[in-house]
Amino acid sequence: MLSGKNILIGITGGIAAYKIAHLVREFIKSGSNVKCIQTPNSKSFITPLTLSTLSKNKVYSEFTSDEKNPSWNDHVKLALWADLFIIAPATANTLSKMCQGVCDNLLLATYLSSKCQVYFAPAMDLDMYKHPSSIQNLKKLKQFGNIMIPAEHGELASGLVGEGRMAEPKNIIEFVKADLASKLPLSDKTVLVTAGPTYEAIDPVRFIGNRSSGKMGCELALNFANKGAKVILVLGPSYQNPIHDHITIKRVESAKEMHLESLSVFESCHIVIAAAAVADYKPLNKLAQKYKKESGTPKIALQKTIDILADMGTAKKNQFLVGFALETNNEIVNAKSKLREKNLDLIILNSLKDEGAGFDTDTNKITILSKRNKMLRFELKSKHDVANDIVNTILNEIDA
Repeated sequence: MLSGKNILIGITGGIAAYKIAHLVREFIKSGSNVKCIQTPNSKSFITPLTLSTLSKNKVYSEFTSDEKNPSWNDHVKLALWADLFIIAPATANTLSKMCQGVCDNLLLATYLSSKCQVYFAPAMDLDMYKHPSSIQNLKKLKQFGNIMIPAEHGELASGLVGEGRMAEPKNIIEFVKADLASKLPLSDKTVLVTAGPTYEAIDPVRFIGNRSSGKMGCELALNFANKGAKVILVLGPSYQNPIHDHITIKRVESAKEMHLESLSVFESCHIVIAAAAVADYKPLNKLAQKYKKESGTPKIALQKTIDILADMGTAKKNQFLVGFALETNNEIVNAKSKLREKNLDLIILNSLKDEGAGFDTDTNKITILSKRNKMLRFELKSKHDVANDIVNTILNEIDA
């Protein structure tokens, strides 16, 4: 959620400023790029050296640098750099200035120049927090479009106990993440993605399987998660391990296990993507012991595996169901047949004739067919970009 985001933190002169070292560290651990602006008074509570060491960036405080040949610290560039601006702690003094447009330090000048989302975390003593002027200022700042990270109840610097304590760094992080997630297009959706191969055991050592790596399905899971969806990823044997707060991975091995895991959550899902390359056959009888070479050539009777996608199509009510087809001949005809027979909304066609497409590659080339007789062809792209094409097509179909 925060990876790659440019986070600008504005620190004002309150005792809670000492906690910002932990906040900077948590943002850095989440993959964010962090820069800090301090008011002159805040340097009494936390040093620029501490913040620059943790953020790995220069800390800004004055309009000009303190060097022998002063240079201008451009508040406009700082504001444009930021994806998110978090003012913490936000003292009563700074909150009042923000409301009135007072611009007597670099932090406030940057705030007034900001085009990104601004969050503020109030921090003051109990009576100050409850004062009518503070209540009015908080209300006004929210009317401006700023988002308040509520103060917490607890022991205050004065010794009083009550509201006014700045939210703890971990709570600030969680608040921002939750707010960002709530604004994403799929924030209220649950998505099921199946990915990877299945292995059907011949004996305790050998199996029937295929070359699927699970890369395509995992890229789809990440794309859905980045758009706010809660994703359940049912993943066959694969070295892929997509890490995201919104992805729950259920690892399976056989088609039977994948069927059980998928159908157990199917009813609660809004969108279902069956990207797994499920083995079509399995041994009729699994051998209890490893088959010895000396015993000669084994004769393995096969039976069809359970058809997970067909069962999903039968169980479908309001779900948007997407399947994959990997073909080597009569690609369009076979894909349309699968789309119709399995009650799908979309089918993603891969052809093994296309160089760079198919199993265990970093690229893919797809054609998307819909039940409304639409056909979209895409050029060879990275699987990351292909996943984005697929997800955007699904969203367009749902909205149509």
